Amino acid sequence: MEHAYPTLQSVLEDDAFPPADTALRRGRHIDRDEADLYGFLCEAQALLEPFYRRFGMELVRLEDGYFYLLPVDPHVSRRRLTPGAMLAGQALALLYLDPSLVEQAGVIPRSRVLELLGNLVGEDRLLHALNPRRRHRTDTAQQETIRRELDKGLRALEEMGFLDRLEDDALRLRLPLLRFADPVRTLADPAGALREMLSRGEIEVGDEEEDEDE
Repeated sequence: MEHAYPTLQSVLEDDAFPPADTALRRGRHIDRDEADLYGFLCEAQALLEPFYRRFGMELVRLEDGYFYLLPVDPHVSRRRLTPGAMLAGQALALLYLDPSLVEQAGVIPRSRVLELLGNLVGEDRLLHALNPRRRHRTDTAQQETIRRELDKGLRALEEMGFLDRLEDDALRLRLPLLRFADPVRTLADPAGALREMLSRGEIEVGDEEEDEDE
């Protein structure tokens, strides 16, 4: 079967390469929802893999249906997630694994993230994880700090292709969120294991993204 791109030059000259390359280098995940870019990466994958390896990065394609760049050279900088982004990402992955999400077309209110984390982690432990330097605080200031840090985390997750923020404080959850469930996906009950991780205050994702302060 004839390949869509016979040479690397033909890949680099395609109009889809600049937006795909820019997104990947910024740490964004490209999934099937971005049909044009995802289709381009599928067709060009064999030629792009050695291309990115020369820059110390691995082009990763997950069977779930998304691409991202993984730095493998220690000299290549990595996109680091804040504790707020990590906690929000794990909570959203847990919600993504909920079968009822299909009935909601993958859309949830933002308040569900805060509610879930409050129930599993507890407000005091949640605040300490998000801002361990804060000591003396009123309840109002504490809640405001939690909301502010989680909002920053959600913005970072949107930039990386994990979710879309919609009107009325709604969030559309996207397939790459499953990266936050990678540490437990081989277990019999990944949702239960992820819930337990959150309740213990463990913060993990995949294989390389962690905050320097953690």
